[in-house]
Amino acid sequence: MIKSVDSGLVIKFKVLPNSSKNDVLIEDELIKVKLTAQPIENKANKALVEFLSKLLKVPKSEIKIIKGETSKEKTILFSNLTEDKKNFIISQLTK
Repeated sequence: MIKSVDSGLVIKFKVLPNSSKNDVLIEDELIKVKLTAQPIENKANKALVEFLSKLLKVPKSEIKIIKGETSKEKTILFSNLTEDKKNFIISQLTK
């Protein structure tokens, strides 16, 4: 689910597009992200990066989808993080 690497954090998400609101749900070691965006023309991916950027206070330029561009299950790299920022992100996604 959440893995610390030299360059930052790698986190796996399951994206649920076409939801009624943007939200994060944690269920049994799985982080689900509900998005209002539709899964067409890369809209859901852009909305995911923007939502996570605001939620976790990380610049969009430091959030990259490294696996699952066309899938609901995505692996995302958060790069250039300090230890404090890593701890903040982990606390936000595990509460």
